[in-house]
Amino acid sequence: MHQVDCPPVKAKRTILVTGAAGFIGSNFVRLLLRQDHDLKLVAFDKLTYAGNMANLSDLLSDERLVFVKGDICDAATVESTMREHGVSEVVNFAAESHVDRSILGSGPFVQTNVVGTQVLLDVSRSLGVSKFLQVSTDEVYGTLPEDKPEVKFTEETPLAPNSPYSASKAAADCLVRSYFHTFGMPVLTTRCSNNYGPYQFPEKLIPLFVTNLIEGKQVPLYGDGLNVRDWLYVEDHCEAIWTVLNKGKFGEVYNIGGNNELNNRTITEVILREMGASWEKSVKFVKDRPGHDRRYAIDASKIKNELGWEPRFRFDSAIVQTINWYRSNEQWWRDIKSGEYLKYYQMQYAQR
Repeated sequence: MHQVDCPPVKAKRTILVTGAAGFIGSNFVRLLLRQDHDLKLVAFDKLTYAGNMANLSDLLSDERLVFVKGDICDAATVESTMREHGVSEVVNFAAESHVDRSILGSGPFVQTNVVGTQVLLDVSRSLGVSKFLQVSTDEVYGTLPEDKPEVKFTEETPLAPNSPYSASKAAADCLVRSYFHTFGMPVLTTRCSNNYGPYQFPEKLIPLFVTNLIEGKQVPLYGDGLNVRDWLYVEDHCEAIWTVLNKGKFGEVYNIGGNNELNNRTITEVILREMGASWEKSVKFVKDRPGHDRRYAIDASKIKNELGWEPRFRFDSAIVQTINWYRSNEQWWRDIKSGEYLKYYQMQYAQR
């Protein structure tokens, strides 16, 4: 009897998504499940103040998703989780990410962003994962001159972090780079500009201003309001990360930008206009944060030219979608703003 060889069964991709209950991590999980990929996602999160199970609760019935509560600094838990679920790829979103909090106390930033990344790298290396993607930030590059709009951050821009937060992310990026050059680990790094969109913790500018206005409160605008950022809609960011994970070259860095350079004053004006609020009644200028970088701008030509990604969302329409999401999901952010966050908000802004 002639024997027919069956083709080998292709193993399902199993991706560990750290920080999966946070803003960008939860949007990444949503994107992949919505696109119906044949994969398994292990959502791993410590559930600190910014990690919110409400960000994932409606997804937990999906058999492609499993949630594990854990700390990326805990090597034993990371390893047991990866072994149990047969993790083949890691995408590291887990991070302390708010500059103002890092100024109040840098310890948690060094622990999570540096030590946590080192633990993930060591465990991933020992288990032989096929890909490790580090999600970083354009803040590691420092600041840009205001009078030279043509100058932007490229992947070759030297690292020059100016806050404890960005310094901790730069250190993590250097660790990732070193594991590629020393051990040949299959690593990738992305550096994004400022994100906005659904599920963003309301300490960041856009959700803070939107939710304050819904509550009839003033919005605290730092300094003269002319600090410039490149604004990136979170779904664009997640699609870019997925593109890099699938097409990126190991050892490389890819900048991800939204092509939306706007200063904070303009952002404030747009939000006020969309929400029918006046500048005179709604804006409160507060003392600027120490070491506040003046301008960020991303040159994302590398990811476009080499991997074929570019942002799809225009700011003028995506900001309306974002405002409407916070209007439609009041319970989500009211639960947050009535808890521990309230103490932080009072400490951060009351005396400014």
